[in-house]
Amino acid sequence: MKGGVRVLLHLRVAPGEEDRVEDLYHRVSRELAGTPGLLRNELLQGLAAPQEWAVLSEWRDADAFHAWENGPHHRDTTAPLRPYQNRTAGSAFGLYEVRAEH
Repeated sequence: MKGGVRVLLHLRVAPGEEDRVEDLYHRVSRELAGTPGLLRNELLQGLAAPQEWAVLSEWRDADAFHAWENGPHHRDTTAPLRPYQNRTAGSAFGLYEVRAEH
């Protein structure tokens, strides 16, 4: 789907916090259900670095993502995961446009 957008939110999860982060992810995901343009999301855990996690969300296009990001509910909805954001690479998230896929 050329033109689709993926958002990768980087998280750092300390040992013992895994279940809490999963619960928060499910809570946020339930609140986001039905958001226009949001196609799906996944919670990922690093294999080589188990403390490195990410939420990968798939959006119809950049306009849909930006409409949600600039909307009134964005910050409140995602607040539960904010303490786990990993900003060691500068930004806690990356925004990527799909250029090609198989």
